Amino acid sequence: MSHKYRSLPEIPTEARPEIYRSLLHIFAVPVEKSHHVLQQELRRLSQLTGVTMTQDQLVQVFREDAGTHNLPPISSQTLSRIRLKPMRSESGVQTVSALTKPFPCPGQCIFCPNDIRMPKSYIASEPGAQRAERNSFDPYLQTYSRLSALHNMGHQPTKIEIIILGGTWSDYPESYQIWFVQECFRALNDFGEGIDDCENIRHQIRQTVQTAHRLENRVVDSQDIAISGSDMVENYNQIISHYYLQPEIELEGGINVRRETKTWDELFAQHHRNESNICRCVGVTLETRPDNISPEEVVRMRRLGATKIQIGFQSLSDKVLELNKRGHDTAATKRAVNLLRQAGFKIHAHWMPNLYGSNLENDRQEYAELFNNPDYKPDELKIYPCALIPTAELMTYYQDGRWQPYQTSELADLLRFCLTHTPEWVRLSRVVRDIPSQETATDHLPNNLRQIVQDDLQPKDGQIVDIRAREIRHQTPLPPIELRQTEYETSCSQEIFLQYVDQKNRLLGFLRLSLPNENSFIEELADSAIIRELHVYGQVERLGEQDSGQTQHRGYGKKLIEAALQITKDQHYSKLSVISAIGTREYYRKQGFKDGQLYQSSSL
Repeated sequence: MSHKYRSLPEIPTEARPEIYRSLLHIFAVPVEKSHHVLQQELRRLSQLTGVTMTQDQLVQVFREDAGTHNLPPISSQTLSRIRLKPMRSESGVQTVSALTKPFPCPGQCIFCPNDIRMPKSYIASEPGAQRAERNSFDPYLQTYSRLSALHNMGHQPTKIEIIILGGTWSDYPESYQIWFVQECFRALNDFGEGIDDCENIRHQIRQTVQTAHRLENRVVDSQDIAISGSDMVENYNQIISHYYLQPEIELEGGINVRRETKTWDELFAQHHRNESNICRCVGVTLETRPDNISPEEVVRMRRLGATKIQIGFQSLSDKVLELNKRGHDTAATKRAVNLLRQAGFKIHAHWMPNLYGSNLENDRQEYAELFNNPDYKPDELKIYPCALIPTAELMTYYQDGRWQPYQTSELADLLRFCLTHTPEWVRLSRVVRDIPSQETATDHLPNNLRQIVQDDLQPKDGQIVDIRAREIRHQTPLPPIELRQTEYETSCSQEIFLQYVDQKNRLLGFLRLSLPNENSFIEELADSAIIRELHVYGQVERLGEQDSGQTQHRGYGKKLIEAALQITKDQHYSKLSVISAIGTREYYRKQGFKDGQLYQSSSL
């Protein structure tokens, strides 16, 4: 694949022999010294060429000339020596986020920002939001640009998890949902095949009156609009409807209108194309609210290809939910979790301490309840302490003294408890939302608070044993390797967490096996155990290539499946199903699983 995300300074032809010499020097030194030598060589080359030589330029030259001039062929081992931001690939997959367009939201949460340039709850200065706005919220452009950036940094974008964010997914029209997901998949497929439709799409956007109108008015700053107190949400929806949706309605079917709609068959065609593509989708994550989850919605999300749902619990207290105008109670959250788990989805919860009406002791009790109450027990969690955004209704509560943020030291104590009381089978994906400091009205919530807490942990506090803390990443496992089994009960199933760990309890791979207590509302899953997730850690490799860390493509996934099959047989289920991603269907077929409508399964 030869992709370029951005123009790089011209590299003088006469300088290439010196660049080759630098690359050979970097490849020859021990791994632990390669980063230091890389920086030395970049400085030397910059002085030699008179042009500031960057890491991505070095990657570009190597990609262009690998296998010639005594350079080795491209491999994970060679690219790892010159790769930017290696952690992007060390969890076994690479994530690509795409933000949906601004759209009215039925919620009235008092803590939620009201930036009219963004879908509800997002802020224009957040890194992902900036990328989305630069790409006109187009799913193809967002996906393709991230893949290109990963490629140019020296990564192998072959195993991609698509994360679709922005407002409440379930409130967008079905036609828009199908189009958005289809375009994400088309970008993956085109990128893997060396096709680039970005300029054509940008041309369509420029020529489309509705999009031009939308972009012209995106310069409107929410800070310039006199919105305050309880009028905030109503005005947000009015503005979004006026500037974004009404022009689309008026121009529907007009000349040069780029229609944001596709059919299910067109989406399924891109799904099928991705099954054997170089750049495969190994997971799709959607973001929604508990009160939007119904059996029909669960099936629709599965048809789209979703495997994980991000869902805002926010609080486990009905009183706190009501005070914060969340719009649903804990019964809705419990029902949503039950339906999603019956369907085999991974459940990625959001939880917010420091909400109006709560306190430190209540938050501590809630965190314990998250993993002790069988109605919850999410697989992944984002801890988002409440941040004060000037455009949120909460600002008036702060100004009149009804709500005050915790002090940083208090938050640190709370997070210390959270980090050390998270089970091994949970992944703490984020602690503190990445909101630029200039966007908040208080300074009590530093973005690096997670790192501060981890660095200050004492032996008496306990250990951090969640999944993220134990990932093997690029390290070599220390034998003996052990298959460990952990069981826990939920309201609708017995969950078994199978994991391969080394002598230091570092995680090589895991499988989530669900043994339902009763038949699912999805007929296809009748009398079936469910593999809800299978993940092997280590550096992302090209398909079929083994990695230097000795974790990916070493058979751990197959062994975990075999263990799950044996447990399923012992528990007398008639089959084992898997909520496979589109890009993993081929893998599961090789393991003996047969295609169904929404799942793949192996009869016992």
